[in-house]
Amino acid sequence: MTGIIFPVLGGLGVFLLGMIIMTDALKSLAGDSMRGMMMRFTRNATSGAATGAITTAVLQSSSATTVAAVGFVGAGLLSFTESLGIIFGANIGTTLKGWLIVLVGFKMDLGELMMPVVLVGVMLKLFASKKLAHIGMALAGFGLVFVGISIMQGSMISLHEYVSPDVFPDDSWAGRMQLLLIGIVFTLVTQSSSAGVVMALTALFAGAINFEQAAVMVIGMDVGTTSTAALATIGGNVSSRRTGLSHVIYNMMTAVGAMLILTPYINIWEEISPGALYQNAELGLVAFHTVFNALGVILVLPFAKNFSDFIKKVIPEKESVYTAGLDKSLLKDNGMAITALSVSVQAEAIALMSHLKILLGGSKEDVSVNLDEIQKVLNKTHDFANHVHIKDEKEKQLLKLLALIHALDHMQRLHKRFEEDADRARTVLSLSLFDDLRKELNQIITKVFAQEKVVLDEHILLRADNFMAVITQQAENMRAEIMSGIASGDLTVTEGNKQLEAIRWLRRVTIHVGKIMQHLNVIG
Repeated sequence: MTGIIFPVLGGLGVFLLGMIIMTDALKSLAGDSMRGMMMRFTRNATSGAATGAITTAVLQSSSATTVAAVGFVGAGLLSFTESLGIIFGANIGTTLKGWLIVLVGFKMDLGELMMPVVLVGVMLKLFASKKLAHIGMALAGFGLVFVGISIMQGSMISLHEYVSPDVFPDDSWAGRMQLLLIGIVFTLVTQSSSAGVVMALTALFAGAINFEQAAVMVIGMDVGTTSTAALATIGGNVSSRRTGLSHVIYNMMTAVGAMLILTPYINIWEEISPGALYQNAELGLVAFHTVFNALGVILVLPFAKNFSDFIKKVIPEKESVYTAGLDKSLLKDNGMAITALSVSVQAEAIALMSHLKILLGGSKEDVSVNLDEIQKVLNKTHDFANHVHIKDEKEKQLLKLLALIHALDHMQRLHKRFEEDADRARTVLSLSLFDDLRKELNQIITKVFAQEKVVLDEHILLRADNFMAVITQQAENMRAEIMSGIASGDLTVTEGNKQLEAIRWLRRVTIHVGKIMQHLNVIG
């Protein structure tokens, strides 16, 4: 018996290894493009379902799709309702693996054929350039998937001598609940519904289980995937917790629906072509998997807004608007982490600049910030940035990360000027000596930071650079004038020092503003 069980487990391990390698390579190759597609084409829950299904089918990872959806919501790029469509659609995308296995893996014995493919993939990884290396790993992973299936398939053929459908619970409601639990436990152990579906298909192909037993196990495996989503919500932000809860509730609802339609599904097959379902059990199983997931999406999409409102009531928004998108689950994907960090940094920069405009005598529309609160926000954002690690120096995201870290540093120092130098700011505002400089800086800030998003162009950047040069020169001129005023007796030493400190404050603030603009321009 061990001569059968160990090869089956080994084949499962090879399959899982292949899936991990292939998924990681596909994310490196097409992850940015797929995220871009999701952003461009997701306009509502329905289009979100389509992009979610396509993205998951391409990347072969529903978790990557879900993480992207969480990031987009947290960054304010998608509404929660739109992201729900992506999450629902991801369930349909996962069914592609089953079709691939049945139509290719079972119809053709690809185990030996795929061995050279694995070798070619590894050679590309070792000796080719970066893009070809990723393609090589995708090929190697793809090959290992079918090698694993071939090992399991060959071992399972002998398993029917020891294991038959009679060993498993019968086709009653009590039996189905037991089979459902088996499917859930299997996914909890392997952390992969794809592995569960492959095992069910292989066991069905070998005659170790019958169609009804396999179908109920597959339903359980879909329910089991919610454990990963539920665990991911622990310690996550509001967007992450809402997504995790949505995934759990939706998959539970889909499982109930699948259990209810299983018998009608079998009856329809028998009505159309008696015996065909059992002669093509593997095909019937993947079709059932696709049907109940597709029906779930079709039935829930019209109520996506209601579903979204319910989840929001269960998990209300409590986090700062500036850091709501900084979910630690995004750290698994540098692209999404940089996107979320960029949105937070820009929002915090706008808030700081609005406060600065008030200090410089801005308009009634400008809003001051609670400096203690914004300090906590800046610290949290800095901490998130410290956990984004990009080791490849050629990685284009590295430049963006460095720019964001530099911008945050200048924002921290600007915040310190607000907190410690309030008297100097009041001096700048009260003296006509500083009027022209103060108004010019205010105009630059208003043009760049007045919107919900930072707006930069070459003209305003040049204007800011010129102003930094002007204020540096003006500071020297004013210093000379103030010193002369003190010497002539027109100014007291105390008054002169106040003005000197004020011009130094304005110059330093201007430098921080200009540097923040330059660094934010890098991230686009």
